[in-house]
Amino acid sequence: MTDTSTPAESASPEPIVVEFPLRGEWVAVTTPARRIPSHGTDMLGQRYAYDFVRTDPDRKGTYFFKAGGLHYLLAGVRLEDCYGWGQPIHSPVAGTVVQAEDGWPERRRVHFVRDVGLALKNGLTFNPKRLTDLRPLAGNHIIVETDAGYAFLAHARTGSVRVSKGDTVEPGDHLADVGHSGNSTAPHLHFHVMDRLDVLTAQGIPCCFREYEVLSDGVWTQMQNGIPKHTERIRSVV
Repeated sequence: MTDTSTPAESASPEPIVVEFPLRGEWVAVTTPARRIPSHGTDMLGQRYAYDFVRTDPDRKGTYFFKAGGLHYLLAGVRLEDCYGWGQPIHSPVAGTVVQAEDGWPERRRVHFVRDVGLALKNGLTFNPKRLTDLRPLAGNHIIVETDAGYAFLAHARTGSVRVSKGDTVEPGDHLADVGHSGNSTAPHLHFHVMDRLDVLTAQGIPCCFREYEVLSDGVWTQMQNGIPKHTERIRSVV
């Protein structure tokens, strides 16, 4: 894929406001506050997408697992030893579920070399003309239709999707759990908003989060209608 990203300061439409879809402390490892497109591509409507990972607040860096860094690189870590795995995903919007896909298996161990290799392979071999199942890329996922667009939440834990097509949801409803399914290098939540259901033609819609807190110099500060910065430690206010 060609990287067409531009600095995040480039002009963008006014973001829509949604609720933060997670609880507790998280880090935005991918965010449109850093660059646009945030994932280096406009494909699949993810121009303004976020990736949220839960990390250890007592360790420097973005350690999302309990083991040491060398152990992770050489042997990998169990999903059960990743802080974010299994955490609830809450609906950031009110709307109707138009797609809810489960059943895609997770790799039981998170291994840097293998997972990055699979992600690169999936990216290089992606052919939209042959796309019949989005789960190899998005894993288990949910799409919610709203008045302002379609909210897309991906990489859920296998067997955790709690809603079905046609269900009505409200902000805060428990949709699924954070997982490691599909094109994932760590248990995380991928979230973006797009302008139509067809991911092959969808354009991304920028969004910000109504309310959350940011840790700065040891002090939690409340943010409203904000876009989390890269590796900024944030937490929900619910």
